[in-house]
Amino acid sequence: MSRVAKSSPMPVKSATMRRIRPIRRRATVLNVPCAKVRTICRTQAADASNFETMGEGKRASIVLATTVAISFACLDRTGMMVKAFAASTLVSAACGAVAIPLLKAVEAGQFIREEGPQTHLSKSGTPTMGGCFFVPCGVVVACAMVQWSSAVIALSVATLLYAAVGFMDDRMILAKRSNRGISPRLKFALQLTVGIGYLIWLRSNTAPAAFAKIPLFMGWMLPVGLAFWPLALFTLTAESNGVNLTDGLDGLAAGTCAAAFSGMGLAVLHQGCTDIALFSACMAGACIGFLAHNSHKAQVFMGDTGSLALGGSIGMVGVATNSLLVLLITTFLFAIESLSVLAQVSYFKHTRNSTGVGRRIFKMAPFHHHLELGGWPAPRSGLQETRVVSLFYALSVLFSALGVLCAYWS
Repeated sequence: MSRVAKSSPMPVKSATMRRIRPIRRRATVLNVPCAKVRTICRTQAADASNFETMGEGKRASIVLATTVAISFACLDRTGMMVKAFAASTLVSAACGAVAIPLLKAVEAGQFIREEGPQTHLSKSGTPTMGGCFFVPCGVVVACAMVQWSSAVIALSVATLLYAAVGFMDDRMILAKRSNRGISPRLKFALQLTVGIGYLIWLRSNTAPAAFAKIPLFMGWMLPVGLAFWPLALFTLTAESNGVNLTDGLDGLAAGTCAAAFSGMGLAVLHQGCTDIALFSACMAGACIGFLAHNSHKAQVFMGDTGSLALGGSIGMVGVATNSLLVLLITTFLFAIESLSVLAQVSYFKHTRNSTGVGRRIFKMAPFHHHLELGGWPAPRSGLQETRVVSLFYALSVLFSALGVLCAYWS
């Protein structure tokens, strides 16, 4: 009995010590205080409990990227669109990993307006001006893919000028430490200047007859003559501001622009404009690469630097290829956002002047905030931010598909 009592505990003890000793050595090397370990564990547990909500934005981005890549692979037999899209995506995502710490270092934090949704106040301080890195990535990859074609160089220069206008606005916001940048009149004047400059280049490098008529469905043409140029200028400005208004939720503007660029790229590829199609694919890839850092919860915002550039760029693709109807269908989501703001402001001013009390059509404009706050057709409790973004992704893919079909039928 005594021999058994002495020998039986020994293997248990030695095995336990063998399991514990490596852990003790690691803790000694890392020298991590127990309190900090507990804090990290609690944080990870909280993140795990919110995984489904936090992961929905990432999943929607992956589905969107896969959809765009498959559409390029199916409709472009050369494979160049997929290559351009993939290259731009990788470059944009890699540049973001380097640029975001730099934006944090210079304290380029976003200021959230107090009258907006209260759930957005926690986003204050998130780095902005993300357009500084992903827009140049898209245009540089595009120029390299098309071997510096003059048409793509002109598109790239004008896109960067739109980005410069947005950068001025973002820089002023950071300097004032408020949500007010440059004056709306100055911003509008600068947008018009960039648009006029690009249209002058386009007019001097293409035949006048190419823009005398706008293609419609089934071979029908709408004669517009010289009225095309004022219409084109309006289109560029409207698209630029439409994307700017859409940029209100994590990943919303980048994802919807990726779908719009892919739709326009496939539409103009059908017309034979290969260089501009590759430019569109590269810009779609730049948006998807940016989504790696911008989908919920966003590590960086694109700011006006990105949104004005993306909107102006999409508009120029449609104008340069005389695809205004396709552009309207493909970017109809941006039109809905813009019209919701216009209707809200107009109705409020009208009711205030007539009754003395301003009334609103939507709970908040643009329309994505209306859904977020529980306005019709959303539930009264409202839709989560990621649900609104996923819904808008689906709508943007639908509109892009309709735009491509319109291009094939025209």
